[in-house]
Amino acid sequence: MTPEQFLASLQKNGPASAYLFLGPEAYQRERCRRALVDAVLGASASSEERESGFTRHNLDQTPLATVLDDACSMSLFTSKRVIWVGEAEAVLPRGRAAASSSMEEETGEENAAAALAVYLGEPTPGTVLVIDASRYGFEGDDKTKLERVQKFFASIPAQVEFKPFSPEAARSLAQGLARQSGLKLGLAELALLLEATGGDAARIEVEIEKLRLYVGTERKVAAGDIAVLVPNAESTTIFAMVAALGRGDRSRALETLEMLTREGEYMPLALTFLATQFRMALAAREAGLRSAGQIQAHFNKLGARIWPERARQIEQTVRAFPKQRLEQAVVRLFEADRSLRDARPDDRIVVEEMILALTAP
Repeated sequence: MTPEQFLASLQKNGPASAYLFLGPEAYQRERCRRALVDAVLGASASSEERESGFTRHNLDQTPLATVLDDACSMSLFTSKRVIWVGEAEAVLPRGRAAASSSMEEETGEENAAAALAVYLGEPTPGTVLVIDASRYGFEGDDKTKLERVQKFFASIPAQVEFKPFSPEAARSLAQGLARQSGLKLGLAELALLLEATGGDAARIEVEIEKLRLYVGTERKVAAGDIAVLVPNAESTTIFAMVAALGRGDRSRALETLEMLTREGEYMPLALTFLATQFRMALAAREAGLRSAGQIQAHFNKLGARIWPERARQIEQTVRAFPKQRLEQAVVRLFEADRSLRDARPDDRIVVEEMILALTAP
């Protein structure tokens, strides 16, 4: 089930005796954890009641059999308990190189899984067991590993999948959190925030709270505020120059270069972002892509995940530069990057010359 389905079921039917949490997404997992603790221990429970009713184990340190013994024990201090079992992936052997030990490992897995199934057949009243597997994702090599974890804990019927937010969902979340906090966040600044956080929902929540405390609710959030507060936000200024060059806006590109120079930005890094932008624009033009939606779908399908704002920037670059000029731009960026690596170059002059060349009429 999805996190939203979990929350709806929790509100309608109350907590189940056990849950399996799968996947790395932290924001929704924390929402579900808080809701579950409130449902089991009571939203108005004191800190002492919550401390006595919440127990945490990690399977990389504690055997599953010990965890199940704890779940079977009745507490002297509370009749309601949540037992949170992290590092669930550790229940599986890390390797099967030695053929002689393979059968023993498989037998150990089967015994542990059988013990869990026995417990779930008659769980302790008032106790909720949460098995948390957050190490692996749902794609690539992680998918196979996650499926093994899921198979081991198959006796738990209530399984919740915490998948990463899509770009659209991350954007919607950021807008909703900004509204709730009273933060005045424009669309351009929203795009910078999403780019700087990589669309990670947990980071978005943290950074919006930081912006609320720093900016307040009276004035609008500026790009400079994000650059000051948000880790990795220096690259957002580079993206501003990328966007300006993509539009052929020489004045704005030179203004952004001035800002980057004042901040001591490493210019070869800026050129790396620029080269990526123009190579993607060239690929989009050769593929006959016309809209931002087509561009985003095309690169996401190829495994190069991009955000809607980035797709719009690439679309602007495709419209501003014919194919021949895109090819010339890629060559010019390569030459500028090589010049920056010469002995004692003047970084600003090199990049200025590049901007003038790329925005020439």
